[in-house]
Amino acid sequence: MTETLQQLYTRMLTIREFETRVSYLYADGKIPGFVHLYIGEEAVAVGVCSCLNRNDTITSTHRGHGHLIAKGGDLNRMMAELFGKKTGYCKGKGGSMHIADLELGILGANGIVGGGIPIATGSAYAHKLKRDSSVSVAFFGDGATNEGVFHESMNIAAAWNLPMIFVCENNNYGVSTRLSRITKIPNIAHRAGAYGMESVVVDGNDVEAVQAAAHKAIDKARNEYGPTLIECNTFRHHGHFEGENVSYFCKNELEAWKCNDPIRSAEEKLLYLGLSEHAIEKIKRTVTREIDQAIEFAETSEYPKGEDALEDLFHAGGQEKWQ
Repeated sequence: MTETLQQLYTRMLTIREFETRVSYLYADGKIPGFVHLYIGEEAVAVGVCSCLNRNDTITSTHRGHGHLIAKGGDLNRMMAELFGKKTGYCKGKGGSMHIADLELGILGANGIVGGGIPIATGSAYAHKLKRDSSVSVAFFGDGATNEGVFHESMNIAAAWNLPMIFVCENNNYGVSTRLSRITKIPNIAHRAGAYGMESVVVDGNDVEAVQAAAHKAIDKARNEYGPTLIECNTFRHHGHFEGENVSYFCKNELEAWKCNDPIRSAEEKLLYLGLSEHAIEKIKRTVTREIDQAIEFAETSEYPKGEDALEDLFHAGGQEKWQ
């Protein structure tokens, strides 16, 4: 039990350190474009992805760094992509919201709200046709549950009994709009019943609770018993994007959620279970060193050249390279 929690804690800490450093680097002007950070929500990605195999597929969101790290993505290539470097996942052309690693089953982050949900549904259908015992997971925020593709995908996944898990990261806000202002039901999970799908609501800041719910849903999907909707209640510690004013948060709301910080809670439990403070500090030093190395890799990598802009482009109707 301690060993498993230690692994979960380490992966969450890696995401937190990565995102914290990205926040500073963005503020210093070293990272171009926009970044949407996952700080505060680490338990969701880690809890779910800890139950997945390499061949299982996931789709992400505009806030996708945590999902990639949780699924085993390369920190160097990811950081390089944020810097716009040629050694990045998308050769510096995609940036924060378009990172993918097909070899790891990561079908891509997505800047379109709810855009990854139908992609994951298609992947689940492919798994079903191939009978490869793999499952597909769609991560999405509460705001995406009012998009049509969410309902269409839920319906077809249930009707066709697809090996899929819908994971709603309910952080209470769609950009600056509070969920309760635009959605009447108290829990997103209640919507699953309309499609004959099982659902569960979990504390999205408790990594072990998320893992337990994910393990049950994934096991069900692998054994051809259909999809599940998991609603994870959590909260982002930063704005919708870096640099945004978060004055729309309710008074003391962020402070209250920070009291239930997923990483601090896991650390306190590890100490209670007997892991020494020395061991905790060793984990922190190791994680810090890994992020330092990723930043160094990104900073020393080359930018794409002008002619690289025409690489990896194809005509819409075929496989002929763009000239």
